[in-house]
Amino acid sequence: MKVGLAQINTTVGDFAGNAARILSAYHDLTGKGADLVITPELAITGYPPLDLIFAGEFVERNLAVLGEIHAAVGEVPLVVGFIDTNNSGHGKPFYNAAAFLQKGLPPKIIHKRLLPTYDVFDEARYFEPGNHSLPIEYGGAKIGITICEDLWTPEFLPGDLYRVDPPAELVASGANLLLNLSASPFQFGKPIKRAQMLKSQAKRLGCPIYYCNSVGGNDQLVFDGHSIALSADGACGRELGGFQEELAVVDESTDPFLPDHGDELLELYQALVLGLRDYFKKCGFHSAVLGLSGGIDSALTAVLAVEALGRDHVTGVAMPGPYSSEGSVKDSEALAKALDIKLFTLPIKDSYEVLKAGLKEPFVGRQEDATEENLQARLRGITLMALSNKFGSLLLTTGNKSELAVGYCTLYGDMCGGLAVISDLPKTLVYQLSRWINRDREIIPAATIEKPPSAELRPNQTDQDSLPPYDLLDAVLALYVEENLPIREIIARGYDEALVRRIASLVDRNEYKREQAAPGLKVTGRAFGMGRRLPLAQQYRP
Repeated sequence: MKVGLAQINTTVGDFAGNAARILSAYHDLTGKGADLVITPELAITGYPPLDLIFAGEFVERNLAVLGEIHAAVGEVPLVVGFIDTNNSGHGKPFYNAAAFLQKGLPPKIIHKRLLPTYDVFDEARYFEPGNHSLPIEYGGAKIGITICEDLWTPEFLPGDLYRVDPPAELVASGANLLLNLSASPFQFGKPIKRAQMLKSQAKRLGCPIYYCNSVGGNDQLVFDGHSIALSADGACGRELGGFQEELAVVDESTDPFLPDHGDELLELYQALVLGLRDYFKKCGFHSAVLGLSGGIDSALTAVLAVEALGRDHVTGVAMPGPYSSEGSVKDSEALAKALDIKLFTLPIKDSYEVLKAGLKEPFVGRQEDATEENLQARLRGITLMALSNKFGSLLLTTGNKSELAVGYCTLYGDMCGGLAVISDLPKTLVYQLSRWINRDREIIPAATIEKPPSAELRPNQTDQDSLPPYDLLDAVLALYVEENLPIREIIARGYDEALVRRIASLVDRNEYKREQAAPGLKVTGRAFGMGRRLPLAQQYRP
């Protein structure tokens, strides 16, 4: 059977736009000979709709659009993701569902059975799980339809979460072809693991798999596509491209299945660019402004912004203060020249002195400390927000995950902004990606990469005056934040006890800052934000 994979980029709540995309893909694929077409998970509503599900007529409109799409479908079936209502009188009010649509016949409805509630997922808040898995007969085949998590195997999940095995039940009921509608977000290194999981599933089940994943950015999540068709033994197949919409008619290929995911830094770069571009497009912004300090974080953010939006839509702002080095200003100018973007140089020294003078009386008898450092950061925040307001540009924050984890950032200062582009990149990964960007030619100035990182808020300051070396800090943060390991186990792995306790304390004490941070693009296994929810007023100490 020739299956059309509609790897499309939907927008949450854009019913008309999503329907047009679905039908355009359907007609394109049927015109190319598809015997059946599938879309990603919740293609009609966009994923994830979150609490919009409870808003007014959201679900009602999604059902109306399903009817409109059904009316436009011809003899070739379309399998499309949507939200179904639960009319049983018990359980959650809705189902995460797929509809098998065919001209002249009522829809055949499939409900998602495995509802993830870990990391960024909270599907049990909205959906009732389906209670059976039965194949659909069409074109001489018995088709088993699953939705995203239904097809995942325990070894690729964070623990033994489920008691049922939907694809195995379908195969036991006679299914000889499996479809999967998915909205599987990107994280660093995930595409190759996902491909390996699907290959092992095809082999385990002895059944060909057609997997259609969403692509595009929705808020903090980035969906990478990489839809796949696999033979019954997992040995042969085809994978669609990543980070772009693609339509393809695929069958049980005889070509060896060799997923191409050799350059994980390229995939990371593509994910950040796509997430940034779609956030602007789907929120209605057209230009970006960001501070350029001469440091590596702002340089990387600027490169990503130019790639996503184009150089004419990005403005950099250098704001030298009393402790800024001449080299940092020159590095900002060199970066702006390499990227061919507009650069404003707006010193904060005079305004800083005025503000200090105004605070002289209440501060009498007190030594300068982090207060004066934060004044400089906040003056920069004021400057950037003024430009953002005046020109309608979205302000990009430039802080990395390491800084955000330990609170090495200033509320209402460098944390000002509407999107935190690299807030899920540890500092060591910032360096790796920056060197990758410079692999063929120098875009980020070499001095920016090579010099010791510094906030330049006091004389001769470097980050390592306040923080452990970043390779050590990031290693401990990965264990404490991403793997959620207890302190004793981290220490048992050979890390200094005082260092581990200090880092853990900094992470815990700075949750209030992260609560007020701009949304960031999730690219690791566990990002700050929607996937890590902790109370602020609490007294638990590890």
